[in-house]
Amino acid sequence: MFEIRDAKLGQAWLCLCLALMLHVTDEALTGFLSVYNPTVLALRNRFPWLPMPTFAFSRWLSGLVAASLLLLLLTPSMYAGALWMRPIGYIFAAIMIANALGHTVGAIAGRTFASIPVKRPMPGFYSSPVLLAAALYLLYRLIHSRPAG
Repeated sequence: MFEIRDAKLGQAWLCLCLALMLHVTDEALTGFLSVYNPTVLALRNRFPWLPMPTFAFSRWLSGLVAASLLLLLLTPSMYAGALWMRPIGYIFAAIMIANALGHTVGAIAGRTFASIPVKRPMPGFYSSPVLLAAALYLLYRLIHSRPAG
């Protein structure tokens, strides 16, 4: 068993993990790869050094499910206030803020590149506000909590 040292920080982490799972479900159900893969190919044409992969649906989904479960498995460590979790928390929150904002901007613009229109709303858009709110909450809890030790 683990000792709970920072319940609010642990709850914020758990909320973001669950929001990510909701977001992955939203992306999978709304055809996110139909936007992602052409965008990556366009980026590679402009920036050949950019190491962004394209994905088949099953590999993409299984990778995101595995990553989501791994993050969820770290929840007890965040509840325990493990110091090594703080940088991971900041990185996780920052990536999810960028992710949510990217879906929102794509939905507003209606494209990722001039040559790649996006049906509105952009796949993954519906869950983006939840993802953004959860990421901001984790960031807030990280800033306003005292590290254990």
